Amino acid sequence: MKILLVDDEYDILEFLSYNLKKEGFVVKTANNGKLAVDIAQRFKPDLIILDVMMPEMDGISTCSEIREIPSLSDVLILFLTARAEEYSELAGFAAGADDYVTKPIKPKLLISRIKALLKRTSNKSQQKVINIGDLHIDIDKYELMFKNNKIHLAKKEFNLLYYLMTVPGKVFLREDIITNIWGEAHVGDRTLDVHIRKIREKIGENYIKTVKGVGYKFDI
Repeated sequence: MKILLVDDEYDILEFLSYNLKKEGFVVKTANNGKLAVDIAQRFKPDLIILDVMMPEMDGISTCSEIREIPSLSDVLILFLTARAEEYSELAGFAAGADDYVTKPIKPKLLISRIKALLKRTSNKSQQKVINIGDLHIDIDKYELMFKNNKIHLAKKEFNLLYYLMTVPGKVFLREDIITNIWGEAHVGDRTLDVHIRKIREKIGENYIKTVKGVGYKFDI
């Protein structure tokens, strides 16, 4: 597995690179966001570990730019951040992050989170294409069509909608949704609600129903 490690602190790059290589990962490093985007396009990593606070281009902007590159749209992205504020968490997930780890970083915890990400990705539903009403979603193409128009969703929004659409009419518990979409990341109800609201803004209010005190379901 190939990992691109991005941080503006040399000591962190050296320390984490050493520990990741010990686990058998192939590692390349970058010390700023602009360089990371360039290396990522050539290296084609399976995972990008990305510091949030960097000069030239911060981690949020770097993540957003990477998600716009078709060949990298599905790459796993894990944020490193010294900040634990909820707004930073929300901004990271909105940009397309899959998980985040706060500094100071413990190598064993980081490796555990990486393995959890890989396991969650490998266990994704095998139902590739779903057609319901005016919605057509294709997990391989990462494409959503609504009334024959292509709709852009951020990665977490797409995964969330796809997850709900796999079993129409089923009420998914909030905690189950969070576990399946965000894994071990410390995500609260507000993060889930923000993502649901953004999806509704793009496909209307009729498809995703709120079951008060329980969770959400996809229905028509």
